[in-house]
Amino acid sequence: MGLVGYGTAGAYFHAPLIRATPGLTLAAVVTRDPVRRDEVAATYGAVAVSEVPELWDLCDLVVVASPNRTHVSIAAAALNHGKPVVVDKPLAPTAEEARELVRLAEKRGLMLTVYQNRRWDGDFRTLRRLVAEGRLGEVLRFESRFERWRPVPKGGWRETGGAAEIGGLLYDLGSHLIDQALRLLGPVREVYCESDVRRPGVVSDDDTFVALTHAGGARSQLWMSSMAAAPGPRFRVLGSAGAYLKHGMDVQEERLRAGMAPDAPGFGDEPEARWGVLGTPDEQHAVVTEPGAYLDFYRGVAAALRDGGPPPVDPGSVVDVLAVIEAARLSATQRVVVHLG
Repeated sequence: MGLVGYGTAGAYFHAPLIRATPGLTLAAVVTRDPVRRDEVAATYGAVAVSEVPELWDLCDLVVVASPNRTHVSIAAAALNHGKPVVVDKPLAPTAEEARELVRLAEKRGLMLTVYQNRRWDGDFRTLRRLVAEGRLGEVLRFESRFERWRPVPKGGWRETGGAAEIGGLLYDLGSHLIDQALRLLGPVREVYCESDVRRPGVVSDDDTFVALTHAGGARSQLWMSSMAAAPGPRFRVLGSAGAYLKHGMDVQEERLRAGMAPDAPGFGDEPEARWGVLGTPDEQHAVVTEPGAYLDFYRGVAAALRDGGPPPVDPGSVVDVLAVIEAARLSATQRVVVHLG
């Protein structure tokens, strides 16, 4: 495996999972930072290189975890050099650029997949199971939030780079929230968005709301914010037979950042205090949260390469997510409801 980028995504969300997956070895990392180069060698025994083309002779597959504006160009270069590719989200700034990458991968006969790791959040896995079992009845409304309290900007391209950097919360956290909504409730027909920049010195959106009307009639309401001093519930899902209410974030990110190995016992297990509640006003009970399973993504990558099966995330499904993001941007700019075909 060759990894492009060793910032937050590369260091916490990709390298540890690659190391923990049988059949995968982190062979080379593209980073120019001297401290990161030393860390890559000491932690993974990987070669640190300065430029992407140096990877071609060092790896079998390329993982793109570089800044968002580089995703398309690096993924296309890797495919053209005969390398299967994993791309961190967002795959591309537009649905059409994503389609072009999908077509290129198909033409070259190579795997292309996208690191939509939040499909393997424990709380989302739990919700999907409850829906599949009919515990909520027909889902009528899906409320989902990634809200944080960060009144002082952290800086960096995600906040200060502008549109050219493909920064902001809609592309960052929205890529996950919209992806989960589509996985749960299917295609979207209408999109409405309110998007704001609330903090001084920030250029990209840091307080955004998206409302979706799904083809089946259900509605999704999605919040993403860096200015939430009182975060709302992670999920509030209302159905014809009951509701599911869940507070707190999936535990896997905090454990990866703390250095816990993703194959350690209990890595994805959530403490009882964070379990969600299922029921009605007359009867409610706690629901054990399914273990989070980010490692399943890279296990799926290994299986796809070894056995020729489907990738863990179909890139075509991510094209649909980007189409919704584009519609949301248009809605916020023109203050209209955008209708999708």
